[in-house]
Amino acid sequence: MDALHWFRILGLGGALALAGCAPSGPPIRPVQQVNLSRYMGRWYVIASIPTRVERGEHNPVETYRLDDDGSVCTWFRLRPDSFDAPVKLIHSTATTVPHTGNAEWKVHFFHIFSAQYLVGWLKPDYSQVLVVRDARDYLWYMARTPQVPAADYQAMLGRARALGYDVEKIQKAPQRWPEQGAGSDTFAGECP
Repeated sequence: MDALHWFRILGLGGALALAGCAPSGPPIRPVQQVNLSRYMGRWYVIASIPTRVERGEHNPVETYRLDDDGSVCTWFRLRPDSFDAPVKLIHSTATTVPHTGNAEWKVHFFHIFSAQYLVGWLKPDYSQVLVVRDARDYLWYMARTPQVPAADYQAMLGRARALGYDVEKIQKAPQRWPEQGAGSDTFAGECP
């Protein structure tokens, strides 16, 4: 990885860590229970309030794997600024917060920074999810498919608004599948 890439990742970790210090409303109540085995796998990012690293993302995908020690290996995959850009992978590790029904995680970057991850809404069939934070600074709406019906997208905006988010900040993520060329099969790597 080049120095710029590491700088961006460190910036993401620092921004998330600092943002977690200043909630902009009452704590968000996450869903009551998340079955981690069902939750694992590939999620296409349909829309987000993106972090600095995610701005300009094309074909963003989050992939989760539950490891034997109970931690979650996470790979965020994107093509920066165009569908033809080389694939970038950003690795993190998450741990569930005890007594939250697996609905709250701490996402760790480089064993230095950690960020809050709340499952704010989860479709009963585990096909769509809304990941939020008490700080209401970032948000991720993800699905098991690269597109969702327009009515589902509008319902997500309503949920985000009810949670105290400024929905004007939510940006749709360009998704175009199947991909062609280099990196089209790249979604995850080894977890350190």
